[in-house]
Amino acid sequence: MPVQRFAAVIRLRPELEAEYRALHAAAWPEVLATLKRANIGNYSIFLRDGLLFSYLEYTGEDYAADTALIAECPVTREWWARTDPCQQPLESTDEGQWWASAEEVFHLD
Repeated sequence: MPVQRFAAVIRLRPELEAEYRALHAAAWPEVLATLKRANIGNYSIFLRDGLLFSYLEYTGEDYAADTALIAECPVTREWWARTDPCQQPLESTDEGQWWASAEEVFHLD
């Protein structure tokens, strides 16, 4: 199965940066295990000038189904209840999205 790459952007609320960093410094094991079960790996979140940039690689066959499994996990939903208040969607984010998808314009293997 070829690797699919996904990137997205969201704002980090500056007053909650320390909390966001602390949560991710001790990411919950069940959240990480759920991501792996959903065929997500090489997942990173970067911060620059108040913007969070996420990058992940997906190796499964049905991204929609696998991400739905993530959303069904009660521990992940609790994680989001803690991390979401730290974030602010971009004005250009599509309806129903939290993170704004980023278009890949270049890739080198």
